[in-house]
Amino acid sequence: MTNPTSMPQTTIDAIADELLGALEHHQSLPLITDRHAALDLAAAYQVTDAVRARRALRGETSIGRKIGFTNRTIWDEYKVYAPIWGDMYDTTVTSLLAADGLCDLGKFVEPRIEPEIVFELAATPRADMDDAEFISCVSRVAHGFEIVQSLFPDWKFKAADTVAAFGLHGRLFLGSWADVTADNTALWLEDLTNFEVDLECNSQIVDTGHAENVLDGPLQAMRHLCEVLEADPNNPQLRPGEIITTGTLTRAFVVEPGQTWQTKIRGAALDGIAIHFSEGKTPAPRT
Repeated sequence: MTNPTSMPQTTIDAIADELLGALEHHQSLPLITDRHAALDLAAAYQVTDAVRARRALRGETSIGRKIGFTNRTIWDEYKVYAPIWGDMYDTTVTSLLAADGLCDLGKFVEPRIEPEIVFELAATPRADMDDAEFISCVSRVAHGFEIVQSLFPDWKFKAADTVAAFGLHGRLFLGSWADVTADNTALWLEDLTNFEVDLECNSQIVDTGHAENVLDGPLQAMRHLCEVLEADPNNPQLRPGEIITTGTLTRAFVVEPGQTWQTKIRGAALDGIAIHFSEGKTPAPRT
């Protein structure tokens, strides 16, 4: 492992430990960038690497990546103007079926909901592939809800803070998978740039998202991730079997106990999904 940043490894390790402690105890923190001026994006991704190693030691396995801030329509809201990514773990990804469509909000700090498109990889994609080659690396597509959270009060932060703090990832709840095959890749390429999604809270539409919101389409969001990782000397490249969630299609919304959120998709062969929020016990995650 190399450290190309201006921050000593001891500081990176200390930040990783502090963030994991806040995550475990559902606590907010003052901005890391206010306390460590040298925390730029390169250093923040070093924290990502340190966090992954610590979570592995306690039995968690990284099974995919989340891409954040791919939706250009929310950049001004959060003052973050480029995508970021974070790891997802076997403890943070579950199907909606396995969770009985429930999520316990007591486990999160300032949670919000994001409807997303999710890929499962059959092979490692490269950023320089053409579209047909690129989608051939995808085995399945799903629609999901990512529950994002901010360890920093009122969702005020800099991009490096969000990277270090797990890419704001809380949990990913997956709907049904749809296969990508040689016979339907052309259809997927078309649908993944043109579909729309309605996001509803308690049966009232609160926003409508479009495929093009996420860097012109979910596949393009994943291509961006490939470009970033190909230039990263510390974090691993994408690998077969990984799950990649590509960013919110709508604005991210605050969620509260008692609410039921659901989606309706037009223009893609994916079912809408629904989730109910509580503060009670929910089933343990399983993929």
